[in-house]
Amino acid sequence: MSGVVGKLALFLVLCALLSGCRSRQVSLEPAIEFSKVPPAAQGGKEKMDTISGRVVGARPGQQIVIYARSGAWWVQPRADRPFISIGRDSTWSTETHLGYEYAALLVDPGYQPPPTIDVVPTQGGAVSLVKVVKGTGATILAPTKPLKFGGYDWSVRTIASDRGGTSNLYGGDNAWTDADGALHLSITKKSGQWSCAEVVLNRSLGYGTYVLVVRDISHLEPAAVLSMTTFDEWGGEQHYREMDVEISRWGDAASKSNAQYVVEPYYVPGNVFPFAAPAGTLTHTMRWEPGRVSFRTLRGSSTGAGAAVASEHEFTSGVPSPGQERVQLFFYVVATNKNPLQNGSEVVIEKFEYLP
Repeated sequence: MSGVVGKLALFLVLCALLSGCRSRQVSLEPAIEFSKVPPAAQGGKEKMDTISGRVVGARPGQQIVIYARSGAWWVQPRADRPFISIGRDSTWSTETHLGYEYAALLVDPGYQPPPTIDVVPTQGGAVSLVKVVKGTGATILAPTKPLKFGGYDWSVRTIASDRGGTSNLYGGDNAWTDADGALHLSITKKSGQWSCAEVVLNRSLGYGTYVLVVRDISHLEPAAVLSMTTFDEWGGEQHYREMDVEISRWGDAASKSNAQYVVEPYYVPGNVFPFAAPAGTLTHTMRWEPGRVSFRTLRGSSTGAGAAVASEHEFTSGVPSPGQERVQLFFYVVATNKNPLQNGSEVVIEKFEYLP
């Protein structure tokens, strides 16, 4: 009898040990679940929704960080409020701006989430777990205004944007073409706030030469920015395939440079080439080839052999390959305390041309 009792005791001890091992194993493998996911939609400051869920196996002190992807990934609901507490019942919930996808990060104390990122962080270090979910339903795109320019179809932005480090309005009436076919982009004051212009080409063009003829921009205030950009909302792994010709002093009236060529990311040494754009009509060209992109700025409205070169530069590092990028033309206000924009403004783009 004692032998039976001993075997039973041993069996119970083994079961307890196995149960303890399983409990410890579960605690080492947390899981994030979503109970409510917002719609798949192009982001903007105007619309918000709720995203919520629960965490299994979170450790004390851990919190949730949410990102929504619209172009880049943006921390939610704001950069100064990135952490969402996990309740005693293991649930979490927060407001979020809309995006095509949403990412939930389970993070340790001390984690500092960037306000915006190109790709979702991977698991490791202070990031204990990452789970990405697509927005629900068919993708909802923000309303735009159609526009024809240079023989192409474009869309004019009508919702607000944080481009330039400040929230600007964007209006469909801030972009139009005149009787000669030239494109006008304006910055105007509406309800005490600046309203800017953005037009986006409706299709991707890929490798080739992009030409933009712009009338005199020497009148622009330091806080105004005119930009020709390639951008791919789905190309975060290649920094959104963004390459830029940008005309601005970025709020610094004393800057000797009022223009620059850029291959993103801008913070990589050698990816920005500043220069001084002269007064008068200028022609900016961008020749995009495999592993190479060459920028030139010419005086006048011709790209012929006799055109005087004001600036040129070639990038051979970090040059993206084609994807779903589209040309975007911006005229907007950059955040600056030193030289804030004082007056509305207008620029005229005489011609856009693409040569394969």
